[in-house]
Amino acid sequence: MAPRYRITLTEAERGMLQGITRSGKTNARKFVHARALLLCDAGPHGEGEPWKVADVAKALGVSARTVEHLKERFVEQGLEAALGRKPRSGPPRIIFDGAFDARLTALACSPAPEGRSRWTVRLLAEKVVELKIAPAVSTMTVQRALKKTRCVLT
Repeated sequence: MAPRYRITLTEAERGMLQGITRSGKTNARKFVHARALLLCDAGPHGEGEPWKVADVAKALGVSARTVEHLKERFVEQGLEAALGRKPRSGPPRIIFDGAFDARLTALACSPAPEGRSRWTVRLLAEKVVELKIAPAVSTMTVQRALKKTRCVLT
């Protein structure tokens, strides 16, 4: 059965990928992807027979699906898309900064709500959203922020 996506590198692409793998100045992900493309090369400039996807995956310590997706991106979008990261599809995560920590600590140090003897992490998380300090916050985020500022809820 023929491979679904066949990698045929030009001499220039092959030289560029070899430069990436030999420079020692590239990140691990890019290195592994460049090495995988070199091993899968079925073009006339390749070194012998192209490796099977399972063999490439095992040799590089990635999954076979990773290699298949890499080959697909190379064939359909080109070398730069195969080596680069995809742009973010959604908005970035909410980052809780020092201002959030300060307001949360002030809230935790304030008197407990009526009918309660003290603040709980869950009550603080609900109050933070109610006061619009943050659009949404988990109890673990509140707990980590309080731990970081050494605030104790007793």
